[in-house]
Amino acid sequence: QVQLRESGGGLVQAGGSLRLSCAASGRTFGTYSMGWFRQAPGKEREFVAGIRWSGGSAYYADSVKGRFTISRDNTKNTYLQMNSVKPEDTAVYYCAAVGPRKVPTNWARGAGYDSWGQGTQVTVSS
Repeated sequence: QVQLRESGGGLVQAGGSLRLSCAASGRTFGTYSMGWFRQAPGKEREFVAGIRWSGGSAYYADSVKGRFTISRDNTKNTYLQMNSVKPEDTAVYYCAAVGPRKVPTNWARGAGYDSWGQGTQVTVSS
């Protein structure tokens, strides 16, 4: 398992942008597939985006497709670039990891991930 820590959350106006970061510990981070989830008050946790450990293919929920971009660097960071944000994007955002050398059979299923961060709050004002 890896230890995950999110950062970059905050208050942003509708239509604005925000970039979330997820820093991972562990020497084998490069072999972990990563995901971003979110949970709004009173709602269930939902999948936002995921990226494979090999090849870098990305997957998105329909609600964020075309607005959010997931990426990773060669060190230990995974990012979620959020553009054209909407009030309904308000939630606590979590990063998650599965590995080593694994890809979730169902990216949207939280149980398919081994490690989770503590979350970072994103609030979008209208």
